[in-house]
Amino acid sequence: MTLIERVHGRNIGVIGMARSGIAAALLARRLGGNAFVSDSAPAEKLTEQINRLQTESIPYETGAHSDRLLEVDYVVISPGVPLSVPIVKKLSENGIPVFSELEFASWACRGDIIAVTGSNGKTTTTTLIGEVFKAAGLETFVCGNIGFPFAEIADRVPRGGAAIVEVSTFQLETIEEFSPKVAMILNLSADHLDRHGSFEAYKALKFRITENQTPDDFLLLNQDDPESMASDITTDAQVRRFSVSGRSDAMTFVEGGMLYASVDNEDLAIIRCDEIGIPGRHNLQNAAAASSAAVLCNIGAPVIARTLRSFAGVEHRLEPVGRVAGIDFVNDSKATNVDSVVVALKAMSGAVYLIMGGRGKGASYVPIAVAGRGRIAGVVAIGEDREKIFEELGREFSVEFAASLESAVDKCFALAHPGDTVLLSPGCASFDMFDNFEHRGRVFKEAVAALKTRKATNGSGAIS
Repeated sequence: MTLIERVHGRNIGVIGMARSGIAAALLARRLGGNAFVSDSAPAEKLTEQINRLQTESIPYETGAHSDRLLEVDYVVISPGVPLSVPIVKKLSENGIPVFSELEFASWACRGDIIAVTGSNGKTTTTTLIGEVFKAAGLETFVCGNIGFPFAEIADRVPRGGAAIVEVSTFQLETIEEFSPKVAMILNLSADHLDRHGSFEAYKALKFRITENQTPDDFLLLNQDDPESMASDITTDAQVRRFSVSGRSDAMTFVEGGMLYASVDNEDLAIIRCDEIGIPGRHNLQNAAAASSAAVLCNIGAPVIARTLRSFAGVEHRLEPVGRVAGIDFVNDSKATNVDSVVVALKAMSGAVYLIMGGRGKGASYVPIAVAGRGRIAGVVAIGEDREKIFEELGREFSVEFAASLESAVDKCFALAHPGDTVLLSPGCASFDMFDNFEHRGRVFKEAVAALKTRKATNGSGAIS
């Protein structure tokens, strides 16, 4: 079906008024569809979203999902809405298709789609690919779980342009034809078990990123990731691999301190690893993945190298936010699973006071105990999963509770000494206390700024 046949004049239900849901409704309106938006939350919690819908004259309901959704041609569901909710079962019983915002937006995208998924590193890699493509002069849009929903920009991507999309399992649950030119799976570790039930189910959803690819497309895999290499992935795409542990079968690899890409049976030197602007082995893997995508899209080594040198990282991912009385504060609010916390700890030097907690995803925190030996000086736990954190980490480290993130910052500051680091790396979702991980990161940075001000006001401690 053409885009017009799919959308123009169609009655399209949208479940969820988060950013993706609003973006999907507005895209439907721009393409000539008749959108209706439904959210189970009360109206008083959705003031901003309601104002936007009213401005666009898009009908909506709040407080519950009514049978009005059974009168539409199909439904676009926000990624934060689980498929287990009763309305989705009702839609299925009535033969009404349910698509993710990712699927819906992809219908309107005329340019190439570069899709990035994995358990960790998605945001950094997605952003980095976007910077490389922009530096190459391509009209590029970075979207998905990062910044703008795909639906917000999909119809603006021209032929010859590119959408660099960060993709989650929540979005991949309800795709049908989504088919990126380049798909990559950065790594696989236990995440979102509270929603998907098992690691095997979670991995199977990650693999859906490639199920509609053709022999003209590419699937990029991390040769250094045991789970990715051990998994049986069925695809029609051309498989390429990247590695920071040596060449082997990798297209992009590190050898002798240099990042290379194999192009037309020739080894192309891209950049010395110590020249890459973002430090750490995990970021070297991200750089190798981004370079692979760029090479597959015919972007030259000088452009890639220039971008890798200048790229400074992303907000809320191992972001230095200040030093108070010789104590460093690092915002890693984007770390929403256990493996991300392990990566963050390995990137730290000196003693670490770790702030973690929130809405857990069903994974064990024991790997943090292993990675934190010799690194973690203390833990301050917040949010719904604080008791589980105490049970699983309390035998290894001193664990204290805090009622708020601001209180956790103050507690860590009281415990730490000059040369130590206070690290916010929650290992959990944010929705028990915050709107999203960005909100949590901003609150952390505001708390550090307030601490600086107090120290400056009372004149004690060196501020930098």
